[in-house]
Amino acid sequence: MKLTIQKLTSLSAQDLIDLAKIWPEQTESDWQASLQNDCALFAAVFNERILGAVKITLSGNQAEMSDLLVREVTRRRGVGLYLMEDLQAQLPQVKSWTMKADDDAVTAAFMQACGFSLVGNLWKKP
Repeated sequence: MKLTIQKLTSLSAQDLIDLAKIWPEQTESDWQASLQNDCALFAAVFNERILGAVKITLSGNQAEMSDLLVREVTRRRGVGLYLMEDLQAQLPQVKSWTMKADDDAVTAAFMQACGFSLVGNLWKKP
């Protein structure tokens, strides 16, 4: 099966299991909140299992990403890069992308590989 990037509109029982593996410190209500109003939850799905995900808050032609993560057992296989590229293609109206920076060197290298620049404490892509 092919890896696909899906905007989730509801969460199945299997989605909840998979998201708990990606974000063990979060709850179902955290994920449900990402399906409401100006928020979106995009997932990288392979064989009906979520391998990675990112939350997005939309505001006009701007999007702020948060909680970008790929399951540890799946990392270094292109899942995160494909997730980033495809979600940007699915939201062509977004002209400015941001994500809060942390002190993680792996995240920094990944964001730079995705074409983002560090400006203050934000990763930005015009």
